[in-house]
Amino acid sequence: MNSICLFRPVVFLLFVGLSAGTALGQSPNFVLILVDDLGWRDLACYGSEIVDTPNIDALSRRGVRMTNFYASAAVCSPTRFALQSGQNPARGGITAHIPGHWRPFETVQTPRVPSAMPTDVVTIAERLKRHGYQTGYVGKWHLGNQPQHGPANQGYDVAHVLSGAHAAGRYREVFASRKKENSSVDTSKYRTETEADLATDFIEAADQPYYLMVSPFAVHIPLEAEADKVEKYQQRLNKAGRELPHPKYAAMIEHVDDMVGRIVEAIDRRGDADRTYVIFTSDNGALFRRYDFDPELDDTVSRQTPLRGEKGMLYEAGIRVPMIVAGPDIPAGTQSDAVGITHDLYPTMLHLSEDKSVASNQVHATPPNEFFPFVDGINIASAWRGEDMPMRTIHFDYPHFHHDRPSRAMRSGRWKLIRYLEPGGPVHLFDLHADPGETEDLADEKPDLVAKLVRQSDQWATNVVGHTVVPNPAYDPERANDWYSYRTGEKIDRSASKKRRKP
Repeated sequence: MNSICLFRPVVFLLFVGLSAGTALGQSPNFVLILVDDLGWRDLACYGSEIVDTPNIDALSRRGVRMTNFYASAAVCSPTRFALQSGQNPARGGITAHIPGHWRPFETVQTPRVPSAMPTDVVTIAERLKRHGYQTGYVGKWHLGNQPQHGPANQGYDVAHVLSGAHAAGRYREVFASRKKENSSVDTSKYRTETEADLATDFIEAADQPYYLMVSPFAVHIPLEAEADKVEKYQQRLNKAGRELPHPKYAAMIEHVDDMVGRIVEAIDRRGDADRTYVIFTSDNGALFRRYDFDPELDDTVSRQTPLRGEKGMLYEAGIRVPMIVAGPDIPAGTQSDAVGITHDLYPTMLHLSEDKSVASNQVHATPPNEFFPFVDGINIASAWRGEDMPMRTIHFDYPHFHHDRPSRAMRSGRWKLIRYLEPGGPVHLFDLHADPGETEDLADEKPDLVAKLVRQSDQWATNVVGHTVVPNPAYDPERANDWYSYRTGEKIDRSASKKRRKP
């Protein structure tokens, strides 16, 4: 991404209301838990009839549960960029997972994403540090594989970046590098247990105020969980006559729930509950099947019924995610139907920390500086407190082949528009209030509304989107479905994995 992407004009909203910091006489703490690939309906408090999530449910009873919260993207790296920067991923050009994959012989050429989040992005951690916060990061990063792009160089005082799978001994601490350095982290436990250890160590040692981001690799594939939990869910599924969620996936969610319980317990043990916001969400929707699903190699993971789609799609199940917040002045056991999105967390946390420098009702056409970052999100603290928020429009740009074809989407009030970006690609319109499962396409019935929303989407793209698809002169219909890896530059061939699995 070049620096121009960071400096487009934007309208900032006026943030009003009493902040928690003012109410408490000091700035509040923030603990942000970002789960990997957790779906909107995967928790008991969001309607799961299979998975036990007592600690997350208890967190929901202590605060607010949002029903219309969206990840900034349908895959992980863009949402992580949005969280750190407060920007829509399209503005930074990080619109796919890093480094990604592509189809070189498809109808269109898709843009290649940067290999890392630029170091000139002013992260939420850097902003909070200026106000005296101690900052910590634990878990998956996925915004650059070199040390200069890791959290330790992006405002985090304490940073433990882990890489690898979930089972004991299958992951390591990498310090935002792919090198296998000697690690000081104990990897003899299931990964969420180690992540909980690191998180609680930070909380117990932190000075006030503190900001901690915990980003477990769970519940991302490969599916791995402790045997006793897996067996419990297999028996439960058998009794219910169901196949999904996969029992290992259900067990992985319970592992995350255990981690959340330990983190909340550490906060309570310090006596910090009345001055700490605990924010729980996911980086994108849940996986149904791998983008290159092979029945000999891959499991079917989860369905988000009634929502349509999965991770890697701009249908609701790919982008609508759980969001639970407990903390000062948030009414316990409440629900908010307000629309929010991941890049709202940046200005919201700054507002609650009493940093009002992102607040304005003026258009700022000049480039931002280190004291005035460029953000697309808005302050949604009022929604957390149960207050009404005005209708808003949110946008998604996913110009890549993955679980679907290159597409762009927007939600404006009750209306959801999805546009496919290839020449002649279809346009779909859904009424999410009447049809949250996106089963009835109203585009033909409401052409005037479609035309209006398309104009709005085009105007947004003109102002924000840095790159998109272009016609592919190398288009070859016989090879169009071939996947290539940006990491190796070679065709992805899973035949070797099949051979290893044969007896």
